[in-house]
Amino acid sequence: MIENVARKNLAQVLESGPAPDDLDLDTDLADGYGLTSLNKVLFLMSACDDAGVSLASFTEPDVAGMTTLRDVTEALTRHAGEVA
Repeated sequence: MIENVARKNLAQVLESGPAPDDLDLDTDLADGYGLTSLNKVLFLMSACDDAGVSLASFTEPDVAGMTTLRDVTEALTRHAGEVA
């Protein structure tokens, strides 16, 4: 479920418009997908909204450490179901 949310939201911010299922969990978001800092924030905001996770759950170092879709999925999963 969380992985699908993350895939869908990443696909929406990528200019190439890939299908969510075509995204590789271990590809670097910046180097592999060309995700800019602004698009990363937009992606994380929408993924957090859809996953029911408060963006405030993450510190700046947490966000900086999310370099792959797998990192984002694991971070969202850790915080899913927490009361904000």
